[in-house]
Amino acid sequence: MFNDTVAAISTPYGRGGIAVIRLSGPDAFAVADRVFLPRSGKPLSETPLRTAQFGDILPPGQSAREEAIDDGIALRFQAPHSYTGEDVVEISCHGGILLSETVLASVLAAGAVPAGPGEFTRRAFVNGKLALSEAESVIDLIDAATDDQLLLARSHRTGVLSEKLASFYNTLLSLVSQTYVFADYPDEDLTDLSPCALKEALIALRKDILALCDTYRAGHAIGEGIYTVTAGKPNTGKSSLMNALLGRPRAIVSEKAGTTRDYLEESVPVGRILLRLVDTAGIRGTGADAAGGGNGGDGGSRPDAVEEIGIARSLEQLARAELILAVFDASRAPDEEDRAFFRALSRISAKKIAIFNKCDLVSEEAKQGGMPPAFSAKGFAPEAFDALLFLSAKTGEGIDKLKETIEGFFIEGKIDYRTDAILSSARQRAALIRAAEALGRAVSALDSGFTQDVAGLDMEEAMAALGETDGRTVSADIVDSIFHRFCVGK
Repeated sequence: MFNDTVAAISTPYGRGGIAVIRLSGPDAFAVADRVFLPRSGKPLSETPLRTAQFGDILPPGQSAREEAIDDGIALRFQAPHSYTGEDVVEISCHGGILLSETVLASVLAAGAVPAGPGEFTRRAFVNGKLALSEAESVIDLIDAATDDQLLLARSHRTGVLSEKLASFYNTLLSLVSQTYVFADYPDEDLTDLSPCALKEALIALRKDILALCDTYRAGHAIGEGIYTVTAGKPNTGKSSLMNALLGRPRAIVSEKAGTTRDYLEESVPVGRILLRLVDTAGIRGTGADAAGGGNGGDGGSRPDAVEEIGIARSLEQLARAELILAVFDASRAPDEEDRAFFRALSRISAKKIAIFNKCDLVSEEAKQGGMPPAFSAKGFAPEAFDALLFLSAKTGEGIDKLKETIEGFFIEGKIDYRTDAILSSARQRAALIRAAEALGRAVSALDSGFTQDVAGLDMEEAMAALGETDGRTVSADIVDSIFHRFCVGK
């Protein structure tokens, strides 16, 4: 399908022990012969496959070892037994920046063209070496920042998810085939699939599809991370909380109100999941009024123009949040800005944890009710939050409980990455939801007394949606967007 031979540096840019230049395409062996001279004296194309050959890397048109750019190792892989499914050559040289670029320039001058982002993995997908979910997992393996991200990406790479998706597709394909055989030859005994049996099979398949969709909550939390915002009025300890979760002083902490003028974002592993944690500017004054419709602050200084920009950005982050860590000062009675912030939170559908910080300044008796007495008296409804926790960002008290609570929101029980298919792609989930909806319409058609061929129209729509999940019917635009996430060389 691809007529050109592409090349790129497949190792990270920079200094290192080695750099690998990969070639893939119909002329890979011929191009390599022009730039690599094995010490055995044979052309590289005549040496054994998948066997490391030591030799010299030359500029095109040169044959004397004295003209070599570097010495290195070359490996040949013949189609279809390669990563891309094409003829592939990998040349390893020393890992200098200029050196590796010079070797690549020599390869390009010998007839290859530069590879685009994700070019090699895209060719592997198009040539049937990888299902789309397996191809997507390659970038997830590269970008993995936690152990569970690595395990999940590895699970997808080995085909645990793609096999599940293929089983859905093949089951529905069989049902569609039998449905149209019955419709075309109703008087022939070519299928034993009665309308009742078809309905039961569709219901069972739809149930399995929705069960896989249910794993997205955990898969998204592990693979992509939960967009989490710490928010509250100034000086409640939001920045201290971020530092405590990170385990290092990332955000500036000060007793002066308005220290955080803009939001900060960091990735924080919390148990098996990842938080994309955002520390926001304290919401007060005009920001508190805008957020909650309150009448102003507690008589303190008003925010200046720069801080107001930070407050506006804080409100934007709240609107995007999947999880909100709403931070209150447990050592002080709530004021109007706390109440304005509370009213703003009540209109947001994200998961919310009320964190009563500075609990080291609160008596044990005051903690017994789950909420400081002053807050209860001021109308803070516990049911507005998914959890309420006392915490001290200063001493670390309550941090472990917070992490346990957050993980429990998104993951229940153990995950066996070797056997459990876990959905982590919003694109795949959307396609599966469409498939389940189409199957629901097919069942409704049968319940309404329509013939099987009428239900078959919705079944075909479900099959097209299932085909999108793993690349059978996916559009070129979607494929382009997936592989543009990759770096050049992979």
